[in-house]
Formats: sequence, C-alpha cells, structure tokens
Amino acid sequence: MELALAHPALKAFMCGSLSGTCSTLLFQPLDLVKTRLQTLQNTMKPGAPKVGMMTVLIQVIRTESFLGLWKGVSPSFVRCIPGVGIYFSTFYSLKQHYFQEGRAPNAGEAVLLGAGARAVAGVCMLPVTVIKTRFESGRYNYVSVLGALKSVCETEGPRALFSGLTATMLRDAPFSGIYVMFYSQAKRSLPPEVSSSPYAPLGNFGCGVMAGVLASVVTQPADVVKTHIQVSPAHWTTKDAIRYIYTEHGLRGFFRGAVPRSLRRTLMAAMAWTVYEQLMARMGLKS
Repeated sequence: MELALAHPALKAFMCGSLSGTCSTLLFQPLDLVKTRLQTLQNTMKPGAPKVGMMTVLIQVIRTESFLGLWKGVSPSFVRCIPGVGIYFSTFYSLKQHYFQEGRAPNAGEAVLLGAGARAVAGVCMLPVTVIKTRFESGRYNYVSVLGALKSVCETEGPRALFSGLTATMLRDAPFSGIYVMFYSQAKRSLPPEVSSSPYAPLGNFGCGVMAGVLASVVTQPADVVKTHIQVSPAHWTTKDAIRYIYTEHGLRGFFRGAVPRSLRRTLMAAMAWTVYEQLMARMGLKS
C-alpha cells in the first residue's frame, strides 16, 4: 500500500536502485580488470610486453583468489545502488517536467536529458567513486568504505574525495547523453510486433547493448584520465593527467582498458535500463 502511494519519482528511484544492484553484482569483475589495466601502465617500463585483459584476470585469480575479482564491490554497491536510483529518478523527473504531454524527446533533447541526469548523480556520488577506484587499483589497503573515507579526509583532506570531478563529468555526462539518444532511437525503430510482445525486454536489451558500445568508445579517454587522477595521491589536474598519458603512452594510452570497460558499461547499462523499464511498467508508470 505504501509503495502504491509513493511519489512517482520515488518509485523511479527504487526501480533504478534495484536495477543497479543486479548489474553491479554481475559485472564488478570487469570494472576491477579495467581499473587494473589502466593503473598498470604507470608501472610498466618502455618496451615491456603488452598486458591484456585475460592476463590481468588470471593474475587476480591466482594472487587474490576468484573472489578477488569482486574487490571493491562494497564501494560499488554504496555508489551504484543510490547512484543509479538518483540517475533514474532525476531522469524521470526531468522528462515529466519538460515533456508533460507525453511527447517523446528528439535526439538532441535525449542527449541533454541523459547528460543532465548523469551529472546530478555523478556529483552526488563522486566521493564513493574515488574510494571505489582506489579499492580496485590494489594500491590501497582500505578495510571498509567508511574507513577509507575517514583515511582520505585525515591524510589528504576532503578535497581529495572530489578528485577527478572534471574527468568524471567529461566521461559520465556524454556517455549517458549518447546512450539515451541511441537507445531511444533504436527502440523507436523496433517493429511494433516486437515492442508489444513478450520478447520486448530482449529487444530493449539489444538496443541497450548497441547504444552502450557506441557511448563507451566515445568516452573511454575520459575514463582513463579519471582513473589516473583518482588513484594518484599527487592529485593531478585533468590537464596534467592528459599530458602524462600522452607523453608516456601516446594516443593508445587513452584507450587502455577499453575492452573490459565497454563490456561492463554496455551490459550494465543495458540490464539496468531493461530492469528499470520492466519494474516501472509493473507499477503502471511510463519510463
């Protein structure tokens, strides 16, 4: 009864949080491998053999056990469960406010809608994102999320919890904007018999995968820059990190970890949107 009477934006938050829980648990290993690949290039000597996704995966299992692939899942949960909820509730609220007559946003409006919702969620959850990245890097011996937050504040100052803000916004806002644009356009092109059939969730998931691949490739350089800034205790600026990556590794360095990140972001976004839309439909709300 209480859920039925809840505000639609709160329902959107709950649906988003549930979808975020499922996708985070499933795809955390890919995020860990991506972070290790991106931070590994700082310690590699020039001319050293290239280290790939499978090499890092096997190394983690050998040295940290199979469950080591889920290192950093606690801050991922702390970040993604409320973060995805904030994203979807903001998205829903913006859409209801600016498209009150039920009009579907065009491509440009979809970009702004997705980017705006992601910017709000990204700023709110940035401190946990910093902790999550450090957990996954394997360079810090944090025991808990709260302990890590306290340690950073005491040793580096609260400002460190917002390191990489510019790079994060350059990554997340465009990713979400591009994703929503391609996703909405792809869904619109689905045949009516598919959209209204029991296979609609599968069709939506396929649209999400396509949109996720395109958005991931475009925003990969910003993700590499963000990881460097948040893992480094020197607190580089975005400009410093870009210069370092290009000087040491060339253009290729900006696409380090692209495969595991693309897999994770694509599958995670596709699952999150599919679960979110199905839950919203069950509550009688148009997503």
